Amino acid sequence: MELDGLPASGALYRRALLGVVPGVGGRRGADVPGLELAVGGVSVDQRHLADYDRVCGFRLTDRLPATYLHVLGFPLSLRLMTSPGFPIPLTGVVHVANRITVHRPVEVGERVDFHTYAENLRPHERGRQLDVVLVGSIDGEEVWRGVSTYLGKERASGGGPRRDRADRPEPPAFSAQWRVMPRVGTDYARVSGDHNPIHTSKLGARLFGFPRPIAHGMWSKARCLAALEPRLPEAYTVDVAFKLPVPLPSTVAFSASPNGAGWDFALHSARDGRPHLTGSVR
Repeated sequence: MELDGLPASGALYRRALLGVVPGVGGRRGADVPGLELAVGGVSVDQRHLADYDRVCGFRLTDRLPATYLHVLGFPLSLRLMTSPGFPIPLTGVVHVANRITVHRPVEVGERVDFHTYAENLRPHERGRQLDVVLVGSIDGEEVWRGVSTYLGKERASGGGPRRDRADRPEPPAFSAQWRVMPRVGTDYARVSGDHNPIHTSKLGARLFGFPRPIAHGMWSKARCLAALEPRLPEAYTVDVAFKLPVPLPSTVAFSASPNGAGWDFALHSARDGRPHLTGSVR
């Protein structure tokens, strides 16, 4: 389905909230929908890009950070995830992993065509998870691909035993510490268009079981990538697994070590070493 332009995120979030109201929300599908959404000629607002760069710690340049393409095309994926019959409800969904492949750098003056689809619905010990794929192309050439893995928790799932803290490996030596303030939640919501209340509201966070708001996982990934920015090649894949949430406020410790031609990196709590994110660049 070709759309005339990117959908408005606000209306889609309102649709998602209505979907959890008894008697209002539609039935969930048993499989991923056979639907692919596309939109052509998406341009970049330089002021928005600069604002995103500041929030996430990137240098101000005309080259788009890898994670910015995720933000640029996210409304299209959001439209897919709020479509009738989508198997996992958007409210309460957990973003557990994200993989981005940059085939070549994208500059601010280029127009990007996006298409998105879902695949690989599979069981998980806490529910079901699937992948939402977002592809960016320019003049018919794929230049960027993002794969976000989402978990929908379900009460009927068996679940596995909790891991004992004594089994947790020691975090690596950190190379930087960052103080993550509450405004990170609202600032990232503003530049990303992702206004999930678990990131911006104490009440919203408590409704989903968090004592206070948490940082958005894609902000954490972007902040780590910004720290590696001078060392990134022209083409690469950056893969992350989101572990425990980053509560706001908190202090986090960033670590990175070379691995062959790439990097391994991680984000941990500076207070107790709990893992927030692990990732690699290859």
